[in-house]
Amino acid sequence: TLNSADSPFDRWHYGQQSNAVSNEAKKGFALFTGKAGCSGCHTLNSDHALFTDNQLHNTGIGYQAAMGVSAAPSRIEVAPGQFIEIDQQAIASVSEENPGDLGRYEVTQLPEDRWRYRTPSLRNIALTAPYMHNGQFKTLHQVIEFYNRGGTPNANLDARIKPLQLTSEEMSALEAFLQALTGSNVDQLVSDAFAAPIGDAE
Repeated sequence: TLNSADSPFDRWHYGQQSNAVSNEAKKGFALFTGKAGCSGCHTLNSDHALFTDNQLHNTGIGYQAAMGVSAAPSRIEVAPGQFIEIDQQAIASVSEENPGDLGRYEVTQLPEDRWRYRTPSLRNIALTAPYMHNGQFKTLHQVIEFYNRGGTPNANLDARIKPLQLTSEEMSALEAFLQALTGSNVDQLVSDAFAAPIGDAE
């Protein structure tokens, strides 16, 4: 078990240290629990926050991949500081075909479980790219843009997934909040992970 502790968010929200996070992050938290509706699935309580309801939801990511729905163009860095927009169909034409991925349905065989995946915790989220269950997004900003569009519509889309109408400033504030979820013990977690024995050498 990896414990993410003592993040700037924790010091501000639970420790009452008013200067532990930026004003932009505070605005992001208000959006997270309000207009953006993120806390509907990434839950938190009065005395602690796991940032997950541990439930399964269809956001459209699995549907998009399985049904070949075109996603927004990807921004690709082709040289230091030089980016171009590449259409997803162009990327698919030179990529290996993805294996079938139907989410929870593969276990239950219930049609309503197609493309449902468990809500991950957001602890240390700034350090865990790429994002979504299939690693589709390289940055937190891309994830926020996806949810701002309302995910990918499909018959089983979770009712909480809908266009958010966030402005660019609001999306930046939301990202600032997510950046504040990195625990102060990250260096120790990484050190412990690399120090742990993998197995006995023979």
